[in-house]
Amino acid sequence: MSSTRKTIPIKQESASREEAVEDRLLAQGWRRQTTIGEPRLSEIAESYKAMGYEVHVEKWQTEGGDGCTTCLDEDDASGKVLGTVYTRKSTNARQDDELF
Repeated sequence: MSSTRKTIPIKQESASREEAVEDRLLAQGWRRQTTIGEPRLSEIAESYKAMGYEVHVEKWQTEGGDGCTTCLDEDDASGKVLGTVYTRKSTNARQDDELF
């Protein structure tokens, strides 16, 4: 008889809004693909849609996370639209299509 371990997720109080949104999306089956600015943001979103994926874009915001965000902060300060692209397999995808 094998023993299975159950991991209990612990939500830290200091988690940012962005982390909470990402946790919710991941729990719903979304996968984070990239954070990028326009015009590539729209191009990537349309490409994923054309491949049959559902696409969700969240506005990118700096909220004191770990890691360097200098480039994204500069783009944001200059008025560039930035977003994080999430995808998941579409429930409407054709089942006979070998790509899905």
